[in-house]
Amino acid sequence: MITKKIALTIIMWLSFAGILFSGYMSYKEIFGNICNLYVCSTIANMPVCVYGFIMFVTLFIVSIVGLRAKR
Repeated sequence: MITKKIALTIIMWLSFAGILFSGYMSYKEIFGNICNLYVCSTIANMPVCVYGFIMFVTLFIVSIVGLRAKR
């Protein structure tokens, strides 16, 4: 049986991996002007990977807050 702590730990590490991946892709697209797979997808003039980076950072923070919660 998976407990709350184990689930949050798994989510934390997966979101950390997502932060590394989307952060790398965001850096390449914003500062390196390199589009991956020859397709530059944008939403509101921002690369899509930036939104992924924001999502993964949010998940990471929420999982850490959940792990530190007493209840």
